[in-house]
Amino acid sequence: MTWGLVCAAGSAIAFSAKAIFVKLAYAAAPIDAITLLALRMAYAAPCYAVLLWWSGRGRPRWQPHALVRVVALGMLGYYLASLLDFMGLVYVSAALERMVLFLYPTMVVVIGAALQRRPISRAELWALLLSYAGIGAMMWHDLTVSDDAGATLLGCALVFASAVSYAIYLVGAQSLIAGVGSVRFTSAAILVSSACVGLQFAATRPLAQLAAPASVQLLALAMGLLSTVLPTLLLGAAIKRIGSSRTALVGSMGPVATIGLAAMLLDEPVSLLELLGAGLVLAGVVLVSRPVRAANAGGSDAPAAADTSATPDRDRVRDSARSSSPSRS
Repeated sequence: MTWGLVCAAGSAIAFSAKAIFVKLAYAAAPIDAITLLALRMAYAAPCYAVLLWWSGRGRPRWQPHALVRVVALGMLGYYLASLLDFMGLVYVSAALERMVLFLYPTMVVVIGAALQRRPISRAELWALLLSYAGIGAMMWHDLTVSDDAGATLLGCALVFASAVSYAIYLVGAQSLIAGVGSVRFTSAAILVSSACVGLQFAATRPLAQLAAPASVQLLALAMGLLSTVLPTLLLGAAIKRIGSSRTALVGSMGPVATIGLAAMLLDEPVSLLELLGAGLVLAGVVLVSRPVRAANAGGSDAPAAADTSATPDRDRVRDSARSSSPSRS
């Protein structure tokens, strides 16, 4: 149990550090989002190639329809979401970026309700109101300390679009993850994303632009390994030991970690209004995830997405948002 909690906490903190590394890289040297993203994926992709090979041992070959879905979801869930996120971080604070991204479980619920043609429940509605009121408070905080309100709003819009893209990816990926396995699917999707990033970079940037200063290279390496590959492995270990429910609950500490790291390493100002907003977002996300945790109160030895036959339709989409996803942009 203790080791599982350590893995879950480590995964949440490592994921959250990504925004810090991105902001530090932008401050270290003139570099654009696609170049920095290309460096990150260049360091992470070889590890995921190994994971794809390892997780595919003894498994049947990919079916053509599954490959098509992996390519489509990889482009949507990792390539597009990551690109929009990196672009948004040019304009907004790391703390606000993390909280906006953390809205994705509420988006999954809305998308699921639309697909299932059912009304949103009262608990889900309260979760949405709390979460978006919290984001409003955090945006107001950032607008009061920003010299360019338009840039802050643009950054929020880009990160929000990233979260929407990721939520759509989760809804579409759930049944495929159940069939091929979480690590295998995620590795393939991230490799698709890496190829898309590489193609975009090759088409729009000179190759020499990858020769960034050593400080940027180290930060990109940290993004690729410490904030992408490592938390993927830690998350899988945590789910195996303490179940998806407890892992998701511990993962809620991630945005709080980002606020603390941003204050310490980036000198981002922290106000009571920002902390109140963060608390509202966390409360909303926990509320929208509560039925899943109640259903899995005893813990689980595997991600809930791998056992969709035992999960009611209404909760199944919610569960995919909180526990089956190994990476968050």
